[in-house]
Amino acid sequence: MNKNQKTECNTQHPEEMKPHLIFDVSCSVFLVYSSLILHPSSLKSPSSLILLLMLLSISVSCGARRTPNLERIFADARSHSGKRPIIIIPGVGGSELVNARTGEVVWPKLFRASDDDLDLPATPALATNRDGLVAGRIVKDVRLLPFLPKLNFFNKLLDVLRRDAGYREGDWDAPAPDGDRDTYYVFAYDWRRDNVETAQLFIRRVEELKRKLGRPELRFNIVAHSMGGLVARYAAMYGDADLAAEGTATPRPTWAGASSINKVFMFGTPNEGSAEAFAILLEGYSLTEGLRPRVRLFNKLTNEDVITVPSVFQLLPHRGAESFLDGGLRPLAVDLYDPAAWRRYGWSPINDVGYRERFAGGAVRSEGERKPLGGTLADVDAYLASVLRRARRFHEALDAVDGAAPSSMRAPVPLFAFGGDCEETLSALVILRDERKNRWVTLTRPRELRAAGNRRISRKEVTRAMYELGDGRVTRRSLLGMRRGAARASALFDTPLFVNYGLFVCDLHSDLQNNRTLQENALTLLMNEIIE
Repeated sequence: MNKNQKTECNTQHPEEMKPHLIFDVSCSVFLVYSSLILHPSSLKSPSSLILLLMLLSISVSCGARRTPNLERIFADARSHSGKRPIIIIPGVGGSELVNARTGEVVWPKLFRASDDDLDLPATPALATNRDGLVAGRIVKDVRLLPFLPKLNFFNKLLDVLRRDAGYREGDWDAPAPDGDRDTYYVFAYDWRRDNVETAQLFIRRVEELKRKLGRPELRFNIVAHSMGGLVARYAAMYGDADLAAEGTATPRPTWAGASSINKVFMFGTPNEGSAEAFAILLEGYSLTEGLRPRVRLFNKLTNEDVITVPSVFQLLPHRGAESFLDGGLRPLAVDLYDPAAWRRYGWSPINDVGYRERFAGGAVRSEGERKPLGGTLADVDAYLASVLRRARRFHEALDAVDGAAPSSMRAPVPLFAFGGDCEETLSALVILRDERKNRWVTLTRPRELRAAGNRRISRKEVTRAMYELGDGRVTRRSLLGMRRGAARASALFDTPLFVNYGLFVCDLHSDLQNNRTLQENALTLLMNEIIE
């Protein structure tokens, strides 16, 4: 960073913070590490014994929990034929990315090769910013190291659908004659691309699948995790239509996708955006970010990678939902969609002096690493303005309510919300002015502050101001789409979204789809719907 701007991510205090991981390591992984660290030969000092007691106390909480027996619960329903087909849509990172030339899977991957670029070209013509990676399969599970258990992503959910719910996996290209029932399909996609583009692709593939099945009237239930819920909602509201041009009237849903979508089950979907997405744009992301020495494990997404990914911008908090605070924790008016704000506060590598100098010179960052983005600095500045405008327009489209339609015609695709509300979840950013160093500092994690008059603001106070309850990535408020001043459309929640059902548990964002309680409730709604 240059002398005028800086972002900070403070070490989390265990009593005030929870882990904020896209992919969460299980208790079994923790216990494996514990067994390696606490070898009997090492237990010769009081500190080692104290550490052992602490680890043992934690391991108790990692024991078996009472969870629903889905096999018994759905024994009768499982045998019934005619269940409406399901389509599963994962979120960011939930689909493999494959090198189209070599066939090599480059995401997810433990070690990142120097030529496995995950960044996209960055030009103002967003639709043309493509590379040689294509979507592979849904990410089922990943083993970080040979001696560690696998990290589970969607394997458990798919197993439950097959084993306990009586569904079978369908083939998009060659569906079985009875693929219109008791079948689930997985929609894997390049999660870096623009979400509208993905929604258009989704609708077109569904229409083609219906044609192959000979069922033009068929409507699917959608089970979507995180960003996948935004893709499903846009597809339902607008079909395969693109966003209206900038400067035109407020978007109005046509519900063109309702002819193919019956219901949308949203697991941790950020319907009002996520402040964590903003933190990722500033800092990048890696599961192993905290390891020392710093290593590029599990395909580290640097902030220079992420800044080229339009879908992450479309996960930013929506206008009216974004929240910034000053050094005294007072509300600070900042337009998150304005490139001038990004320049002022030095957000993203694009506005970093060192990066811009390297970019202009085309210098390689270090041996084996890639050059900065191609094109000119003017191109990159225009790209940032373009991707921010596109994100704002996408949010406006999702936030639109067709109030002119008769009540019987509104929101023909009901929403079902499943989420977590026990974890401290980032909802506000603090922007400070460091006069001594003549720079702005943006806090994405809490720390003790000194306000005007040298008044001390404790870390605990800052935590309360910066966090709301959620799943560690998406707040409860965002999942429900709760917007201040918006007309209520749900009988259950104060939200303009047509949320027909909602359930919250204590679980992290990346594991919501694997939570047995949420699975039981979703399957109860899914399996009792029989089509002719």
